[in-house]
Amino acid sequence: MSSLELVGGVMRLAGELDHATVGSLRQQAARLLRAESARDVIVDCSGVTRSNSAGLALLLAILRDGAVLDKTISISHLPAEMQQMARVCELAAILQPAS
Repeated sequence: MSSLELVGGVMRLAGELDHATVGSLRQQAARLLRAESARDVIVDCSGVTRSNSAGLALLLAILRDGAVLDKTISISHLPAEMQQMARVCELAAILQPAS
């Protein structure tokens, strides 16, 4: 099971991010970003329990959607397994966690 919510400029991802869950999360994230009034949005990944490459694709889509909407998207609490995948895929700089 996975979930996504956006409250007060913080988008919280939770659960498993895989090919079975990411499609609906992608649509939900795009819809929530369009409705969000905050210009700066933090994607909090602390609730992610497991992810594969589909999870990375979801984060890239959120970053792209944010850019189109002129929002600044920051990633926080990226799990170690996602950080490792990002390094292998040469995406670490793009998915650099917020400090």
